[in-house]
Amino acid sequence: MKVLITSDWYSPAVNGVVTSVLNLKRELEARGHEVRVLTLSQSPLSGCREGVTYIGSLSAGLIYPGARLRTALGSRYVRNLLRWGPDVVHSQCEFSTFFLARKIAEELDIPLVHTYHTVYEDYTHYFSPIQKWGHQTVALFSRWIANRTDCMIAPTEKVRSLLLGYGIRSEVHVIPTGIDLRTFEKPVSPERLTELRKQLGISADHLVLASVGRLAEEKNIEELLRHTVTLRQTMPVTLLLVGDGPYRGELQHQASQLGLGDSVVVTGMVPRQQVADYYRLGDLFVSASTSETQGLTYIEALASGLPALCRADPCLSGVILDDQNGWQYHSQPEFLERVSRFAAHPEQRQALRIGASEAAARFSAELFAQRVERVYEQQIANYAKRRAESRQEVSA
Repeated sequence: MKVLITSDWYSPAVNGVVTSVLNLKRELEARGHEVRVLTLSQSPLSGCREGVTYIGSLSAGLIYPGARLRTALGSRYVRNLLRWGPDVVHSQCEFSTFFLARKIAEELDIPLVHTYHTVYEDYTHYFSPIQKWGHQTVALFSRWIANRTDCMIAPTEKVRSLLLGYGIRSEVHVIPTGIDLRTFEKPVSPERLTELRKQLGISADHLVLASVGRLAEEKNIEELLRHTVTLRQTMPVTLLLVGDGPYRGELQHQASQLGLGDSVVVTGMVPRQQVADYYRLGDLFVSASTSETQGLTYIEALASGLPALCRADPCLSGVILDDQNGWQYHSQPEFLERVSRFAAHPEQRQALRIGASEAAARFSAELFAQRVERVYEQQIANYAKRRAESRQEVSA
């Protein structure tokens, strides 16, 4: 099978969409399929290398941090992909590359599958000052996208329910995005962790609450800062924020205003191959976000054997299980009580670590690719059936 994946985001960018695309591409190729990627260049120039087609683009950071808009039609490169002749197109973003995905699928008369990665309602502050208008715009836009695809993939039931609430009537398959478990299961030497802790200035006696991901307003990291203010009154604790993003400066300012000092450590962007080390540096993974479609960092934490304490959210159903691999919390008192109990009973941590690793096994990249592959096969078969029926009607 020839599969064309389209995405506005691609390596070296680091986010959930890129992780999903990279893992899907690798695992589909391991299963014998031929995969190419169509994405945006980080410059106005288009090009092609190692099976990836880059279409020229310009920064659209005023709309959304890190976003880019296509400036070139890239006709020559699109023609090359048409000649290659994919059997299915799988789009991963709703903007620039979606229109190219649709054009290719229509010209070749092949299925267009689309994965809906982002809960845009939680991002409307970037483009709409009025929440109601933002919701209506997102619903209208999502229906427009759905009406131009053959089926959609949602990473969680939360996202599927959201799409149905927008009035989408097309077929929606729930397929959790998988991760490369091997990356996070590798043991990290105690020497490496000791050195890393020293580099970051984290005291040996501190309980480390690790949060990994983009530092953005919708991630609700301010809540973690407020929790840390209270926790440090009763225990030595460090909130470790691993990542970077448009809200980093504001978060550091808030931490300073709250007098948190060395109780908050912000690492900035960490090389992808080192991220697993930072998970292992933590004692407990924490998140206050409710803007996730799935939250791959939750799965990565579990795969690293790191129990999780996360604000309750439908996307965590069946993922974070109370007293098995961590907890979901609903309020500040509940968060504080969970951390205090976790700190007071170190003998229970090993059981939680084992539970975390076992829970992550259900989200392997291999299983993810198998499920997506079945959707491709189903859609290709549907097209073949319609063509056969059309030929019969003509001959009759």
